[in-house]
Amino acid sequence: MTESIIFYGIPIFLITMGLLIILTTKNLFKMLLGLATMESGVNIFIIALGYIRSGTAPILSEYPKLYERVVDPVPQALVLTAIVIGIAVIAMGVVIVIRIKEKFGTVNIDKIRGMRW
Repeated sequence: MTESIIFYGIPIFLITMGLLIILTTKNLFKMLLGLATMESGVNIFIIALGYIRSGTAPILSEYPKLYERVVDPVPQALVLTAIVIGIAVIAMGVVIVIRIKEKFGTVNIDKIRGMRW
């Protein structure tokens, strides 16, 4: 019971918290932090789906029973790729927010919408 709360409850909490941050705040930088929080929750959830209790690394062995409890390496590879892509997206978002701050003098969405380009 406690493992399912840890493996699935925490990622769902992070995803929900990130979504609430994105939907409720007007600050663009805080929205990026909410996006990063959601991304972390999704990554933890994918890793939790590929977890096997007392599983071993996927290394060839002479023991035939060892293959029954081998952890699948594909979710781990997908998460590593997602982390790299997520860092690039967040970095690009920070650059865009900095440019918006330089151009308009604010990062508040309501104030930016009222201005003309």
